[in-house]
Amino acid sequence: MSWKYWGAPLPGFGDIWAQLVIVGLAPAAHGGNRTGRMFTGDGSASFLMRALHAAGFANQPTSEHGRDGLKMRNAFLTAAVRCPPPQNKPLPSELVNCSEYLDRELALLSRRRVVLTLGHVAFKSYLDHVKRKGAYIPRLIFKHGQTYRLPAGSPTLVASYHPSRQNTQTGRLTTKMMEQALAAVKKVLIDSQR
Repeated sequence: MSWKYWGAPLPGFGDIWAQLVIVGLAPAAHGGNRTGRMFTGDGSASFLMRALHAAGFANQPTSEHGRDGLKMRNAFLTAAVRCPPPQNKPLPSELVNCSEYLDRELALLSRRRVVLTLGHVAFKSYLDHVKRKGAYIPRLIFKHGQTYRLPAGSPTLVASYHPSRQNTQTGRLTTKMMEQALAAVKKVLIDSQR
């Protein structure tokens, strides 16, 4: 099959009034880079959308292309890097170059209460964002399913392994583990309304 690729830096996607912001690594070379939408058209998207739909954050369990009717519910998808890096390993310079886009996008998402980071790179990129905003962050260790309370004014952080095929096909990240991370997210959202 022959596809026309988006092939440009990718903006975030979802509900701009979302309380949940999901930060991934970067668009997949043959997923978001092809379709023009974050977490669309590849194995990571399939795994993530099934989980988000089951948790009530997406109106459907699939994310195939830009006109497939997918709508996020109280969730917004973004990434640390806006173009697909070689071997899915962004250089430090790519992370620095894209950081201002992450900062701008997060500033627009004024209702965010919880940030779910997908993978260690997204985890570190989000913590760097918080530090750029002037908050002191103690050294935090990435652990899947862990909830981190950040300084006052910063959303709560929940960490997850990235839903890459490398992680899902080896069992490093299972459907149950993703459900547990999303349950932690929902708990934060419920607690924030009390």
